[in-house]
Amino acid sequence: MIKHRDLSECHVLFDLMVDPAVFPFVRHKASSYEEYLFLTKQLIEAEEQGELISRTILDEWGAPIGTINLFDIEQQTGFLGTWIGTPYHGKGYNQLAKDAFFSELFFNNHIQTIFMRINKDNVRSQKAAEKIPYIGRANEKWPEIYEKINSGEKSYHLYEIERDNYLLHTMRDRGESVEVQLEA
Repeated sequence: MIKHRDLSECHVLFDLMVDPAVFPFVRHKASSYEEYLFLTKQLIEAEEQGELISRTILDEWGAPIGTINLFDIEQQTGFLGTWIGTPYHGKGYNQLAKDAFFSELFFNNHIQTIFMRINKDNVRSQKAAEKIPYIGRANEKWPEIYEKINSGEKSYHLYEIERDNYLLHTMRDRGESVEVQLEA
């Protein structure tokens, strides 16, 4: 479902990324294949330096269909960024990729909090995020980050996925018992 990024997938991903329905939502935009290849190489190098985590999203046949990333990693936190090519929208790939990515981040990379910023005008995305039981709005909880993401022209809500909350809900979804100990 996801794999480490590599340069061999750049042609397919570039073609999917330049679609007008996708391009505005991509963090690292490229106007040519060569530029996309260069940006991908930079992302791979940045991951080696611990600055981000970037994966390719695959369909059931192993073809690249998008990317999922954790950017701006600091103190076991980072910002989620993801995009999927238009032919694959609405087919469940996004949630499958997020589940695999979150498990990797929380279990293998010791990330504690994943942040998402959603444009305040995008009510549809806000409602979708708020339906997921392990995602919470965090405007007041993280005021310095909230102010930082709202320092430009656009206005955003800040959401968070905390490791413990995610694990609690995924264990419940699998039917595993959850034991909580309270300190006296």
